[in-house]
Amino acid sequence: MASHTILVLGGYGFFGTRICAALAGNQDIHLLVAGRDAARAGALTAQLGLPPRQALALDAAAPDLARRLAELGVDTLIHTAGPFQGQDYHVARAAIEAGANYIDLADGRDFVDGIASLDDLARQRGVFVTSGASSLPALSSAVVDRYLPRFRQLASIRHGIASGARAPGIATMAGIFSYCGKPFQRLAGGRQQTTHGWLDLQRHRFAAPVGRRLLGSCDVPDLALFPQRYPGLDTVTFHAGFAGAPGHLFVWAAAHLVRLGLLRSLLPLVRPLHAISQWVEPLVSDKGAMFVTLQGTGLDGLPLTLTWQLLAAQNHGPHIPCGASIALANRLAGATNNDTPLPRGAMPCIGLLTVENYLAALQGYDVTEVPA
Repeated sequence: MASHTILVLGGYGFFGTRICAALAGNQDIHLLVAGRDAARAGALTAQLGLPPRQALALDAAAPDLARRLAELGVDTLIHTAGPFQGQDYHVARAAIEAGANYIDLADGRDFVDGIASLDDLARQRGVFVTSGASSLPALSSAVVDRYLPRFRQLASIRHGIASGARAPGIATMAGIFSYCGKPFQRLAGGRQQTTHGWLDLQRHRFAAPVGRRLLGSCDVPDLALFPQRYPGLDTVTFHAGFAGAPGHLFVWAAAHLVRLGLLRSLLPLVRPLHAISQWVEPLVSDKGAMFVTLQGTGLDGLPLTLTWQLLAAQNHGPHIPCGASIALANRLAGATNNDTPLPRGAMPCIGLLTVENYLAALQGYDVTEVPA
C-alpha cells in the first residue's frame, strides 16, 4: 500500500501532466492530481489508470488551502501552477502549515531566490521546502558542481537552452514574456550589468544534430544564485531561444518595442503566439538542447574551458524541466533509500541533486548527455 501522498497542483497542466505520468507507476506514492478544473483532473487520472477519487478540484489561491491539504493527508505538494513571476508564497506557506513538503518548478528569479525566507517556518514544522526544481537552477547547478573540482578558480558560467518545436504551456510563455524588453541585472566582467529580456541576440552552435540556434538574454534564478554559491565568479549569463529562427526574431523585435516604450508588455501576445506555435509545430525542428560553459583556471594554473550539453529529440525536451521534481518526489517517498535524506528547511533547488540523479528521472526519453 502506498505510504507517501503526493499532490501535484496544476497536475493536468503542461509540466504537471508529465510529472504525474512519471509518478503514477511508483507503488510507494499515492498520487493526487489537483487543479481548479475537476473534469480535466479526472480525465488525466482516467488516462493514467488511477481511481476517480484521486482527481481533485483545488484552487491554489484558496484561503483554506492549508486545511484542505491537511485533511487530504498530503505528505508532499508539487506546485506546477505558474507563472511564478509575481506570485507570493501562499502555496508554500499552506504546505508548511499542513506539515507537507513542498517542491515547485518556479523559474522566477526573485521567487526562487526568496524561498529561503520560509526557512525558519519549514524547520519548525520539520518539512523540506525547495523552489526552482527544474532545468534552472537544479540541473544547471548540478552540472557546475560536477565540474567545479577541475578548476582552481571558476571565473565564468555561460549557459543557455534552445527549445524544440513543442510549444511550452501558456504559463511558461507568460513567465518569459513578462520580462521581454524589460531591464534586469546580471554579472558580467566583474560588475553588475543591465541587459534586457530576450535582447542581446546571439547565435550559438550546439552539437549535432541541433546545430546553430538564435538565443536571447533571459532573467533567471541562476543570475542571482550562482554568484552567491560560487565565490570568485566575474560573469554569469543565460540565454534561451525558440526552435525556429522566424519566431525568435519576431519576439526579439517585439522586445525592442517594449524597451523603447512603444509597447507596455508582450503579455497580450502570449495566447495568439502560443496558438501559432502549435500550428507551425510540424514545420519546426523537434530537437532542443541545453549547454553550460565553464571558464577559469585549471588545477595546473592554465586557462580551462569546459562545455557540457544535453540534447533532446522527438520533442522530449519538455520532459527535462520535470526531472528534478520527479527525482525529489521519489526520494521523499523512499524509492531511493540509499540517498542522503533531504534537509529540513526552505532553500532554492541547488546542491540537492547530481546530474546522474536528475537524468535518471528522464530514462525512456530521447535525451542524450554530452559530457564536457
